[in-house]
Amino acid sequence: QVRLVESGGGLVQTGGSLRLSCTASSGTPSSYAMGWFRQHPGKEREFVAAISWRAGTTYYTDSVKGRFTISGDNARKTIYLQMNFLKPEDTAVYYCAANVAHDGYIYYTSREGYSYWGQGTQVTVSP
Repeated sequence: QVRLVESGGGLVQTGGSLRLSCTASSGTPSSYAMGWFRQHPGKEREFVAAISWRAGTTYYTDSVKGRFTISGDNARKTIYLQMNFLKPEDTAVYYCAANVAHDGYIYYTSREGYSYWGQGTQVTVSP
């Protein structure tokens, strides 16, 4: 059985911090990369950050560089997202995802590269 479970969302004020975590079930195939996406109300789900296990490289969308840090443990199929200096525009549902079929930068950083998704965790940043 394949299941990804996120946790760590919540309500914080501008400038605050949250740490998200995600663990994939043991039945999830080995992945090229795992990542975080977010979805604002009425908008498309967008890329936030990813970690490539094979290359040992992390990737971030421009709007979170310097504020968010992705880390993880491939053996435990677990990733984290440390979010600092949060802004109201970071408010969204955050989803964990696993890329088990597509290698390469364009697949790490796009929704089309990921096959398995978690249920999402709400992050709300108040002014």
